[in-house]
Amino acid sequence: MGKRIFDVVAASVLIAVMSPMIVLVAGLVVIGDGWPFFIRHYRVGRGGEEFPCLKFRTMVVDAEERLREHLARDRAAAEEWLRSRKLRNDPRITLVGHALRKSSLDELLQLINILKGEMSLVGPRPIVRDEAALYGPHFREYAKARPGLTGLWQVEGRSNTSYDERVRLDCEYVRSWSLWNDIMIILKTIPAVLAARGSA
Repeated sequence: MGKRIFDVVAASVLIAVMSPMIVLVAGLVVIGDGWPFFIRHYRVGRGGEEFPCLKFRTMVVDAEERLREHLARDRAAAEEWLRSRKLRNDPRITLVGHALRKSSLDELLQLINILKGEMSLVGPRPIVRDEAALYGPHFREYAKARPGLTGLWQVEGRSNTSYDERVRLDCEYVRSWSLWNDIMIILKTIPAVLAARGSA
């Protein structure tokens, strides 16, 4: 209950304070690559239920097709995708999208997911359904918590860590949760974002 109250109060304040930035980012996305300026990407949340995770659009409209084509012709990229579900040189990301991802501003709209109770300020990063298999038996621990806007993975290196390490950090967070730990992770997130550490 304490975690939920903290989430609602903090997300409400952040939306009020960041509303000019939210409008500015939406405008930049539209100017840079047209509509829509946001996407609903279905992710797995608490209890294993899917929810529409909101993000500013950072990829081209035909992103899935471009990914398939890129992985089909680039073996190294295909192996990188298999290991981490990420690409260091991702052909799908727009010019504005690169800046938004580097600064983590693409995730601002997830404050709305927090207000709706689908996410938390701190928790495991939301995953897509296909990634559940990568968690193996640890998926049950992932599903005990609401996915977070930030978490241990973000402050421990993000894309600089392996997927197995991401799973370990998510499980560690769930096992050792406390409101104090959440506050410490939030405080560590600020310099991590400012330094764009491990962003992709």
